[in-house]
Amino acid sequence: MVSLRHVALLAVAILFLSGCSSSSNSNTPSPQPAATTQAAAAPQIVSGKTAFWEMYKTAHAWASDAEPIRLTMREVPGYKNAAGKAGMWEAVFGSASLGSYRTFKYAIADAPPSVSKGVAAGLALPWKGPTRDAMPIDTSMFSVDSDAAYAAAATDAAEILKKQPKLEVTEFEAGDTYKFPAPVWYILWGTQKAGYAALVDASSGKVMKGK
Repeated sequence: MVSLRHVALLAVAILFLSGCSSSSNSNTPSPQPAATTQAAAAPQIVSGKTAFWEMYKTAHAWASDAEPIRLTMREVPGYKNAAGKAGMWEAVFGSASLGSYRTFKYAIADAPPSVSKGVAAGLALPWKGPTRDAMPIDTSMFSVDSDAAYAAAATDAAEILKKQPKLEVTEFEAGDTYKFPAPVWYILWGTQKAGYAALVDASSGKVMKGK
């Protein structure tokens, strides 16, 4: 016959073993989930035509007859423009049917409060149509991208840039006027008085003029 003393000892043993098991489980580190994601790659500066076509789609959603008038290199704080590529580009499109033009911007990243990633459209403003000095860019002849235009202009400016290595690009845009048979890229290092400016045919990639 089992005595009360044996029952009590058995109960204490069970409680002791239960406590050890619970303590052991609580101290065992739970497996950590393996890292499956990588840090997002930093945004990269883009060429003019890359940004242009993004804005072109948005402009044509606004007006089916929207025509590009000018494409200009801009900056995003924290990103350095280089070799014909930029953190932001700005394009002006005009619509004859609406009698308006709008300025669109394409940026690779947010830079509050004035810069938003992607395409942003400005207000529609009155437009009287093309002029001799601001003709629509013929996209069928707009085949040379900004990085290729920069390379051609930099080669042409090599002697001056070697003498003045601190000269930086201060203006970079594409447009068309009655003076040229095709759209042109205009690239300026420094100032017009103390720098170097080049015009590059956006159809052939040839430097048309430099000083």
